[in-house]
Amino acid sequence: MKILITGGAGFVGSSLAIALKTNYPTYEIFCLDNLKRKGSELNVSRLMQLGINFVHGDIRNKEDFDSLPKVDKIIEASAEPSVLAGLDGTPDYLINTNLFGTVNCLNYALKHRADFIFLSTSRVYPIKTIETLNFVETDTRFALTDEQPVTGVSSKGISEAFPLDGARSLYGTTKLASELLIQEYNEFYGLRTVVNRCGVITGPWQMGKVDQGVMVLWIAKHYWEQQLGYFGYGGTGKQTRDMLHIADLYRLIDWQLHNLDQVNGEILNAGGGVESSTSLQELTKICQEVTGKTIPIKQVPETRTADIRLYITDNSKVTRLTGWSPQIGVRQIVEDITLWLDQNNAALAPILK
Repeated sequence: MKILITGGAGFVGSSLAIALKTNYPTYEIFCLDNLKRKGSELNVSRLMQLGINFVHGDIRNKEDFDSLPKVDKIIEASAEPSVLAGLDGTPDYLINTNLFGTVNCLNYALKHRADFIFLSTSRVYPIKTIETLNFVETDTRFALTDEQPVTGVSSKGISEAFPLDGARSLYGTTKLASELLIQEYNEFYGLRTVVNRCGVITGPWQMGKVDQGVMVLWIAKHYWEQQLGYFGYGGTGKQTRDMLHIADLYRLIDWQLHNLDQVNGEILNAGGGVESSTSLQELTKICQEVTGKTIPIKQVPETRTADIRLYITDNSKVTRLTGWSPQIGVRQIVEDITLWLDQNNAALAPILK
């Protein structure tokens, strides 16, 4: 099997490539990346050591696809992943990468009749609708209730039936627009596709920042004993997310690569679910226990642009269709990332510290 992974030197792309090559040594894997994100250059040597083909290119440039060989499968894992991207009035890079880049990927897939696996985001769901959901406030977190004003949501989380009307961030909009195009290519060109709307993906080799990769950021700040803050919702740290370990995502992508006919044309929510969810306050406690360090955390009551109180993935559909469900909980995620920081301290300190 020949596979192209776009965004292949990023956290998700490189992790999937390395896992695939490790489990299927005879597969030929190509990773295309423009190396824009700080830290992605560290992954190039990791890829090449395993015999994975790294191609320095940009999905925004149609010409960069011309030198690529014919492949059987494409995993579209490239993105400008920040929810805040483009909100300063300069959305060109975001739109050109996340939307027009997807078009180039689709046309390349069509040229070679390659199966197309797309990594989308839970951020396609509108912010204001999520913010109006019914919730309860416990001592440490916010939690969804079963009685809700809209369809597609319960105490289990948000499903694919959640309403899509409303604003969702430019990042979420470009991913949703890409999803719509993928549906057209599936229906009218007969391209075999699947869309995965992922929640927060995390794990070792994620270069976490404030606006993307919060789990690694939170652990790294504890590890190097720096300051953090609870921003918004009263500054209590009760905002809650589910966390999907990259190894759990890999198991799903592996299944889809080999069984795409069973989910062809589907859109699937895929996240940690209630079982692998945490509030910032709860995450702080786990970080203290795992790292043995306690750091100052300031409280800032004002809510930031495009933030949401809570998001939990309802995995019911993906589990029903594929049998997949996440296996790795929040504590193990923290332990895995802390071990990675230990083992790569010198290389990671200039990036994450």
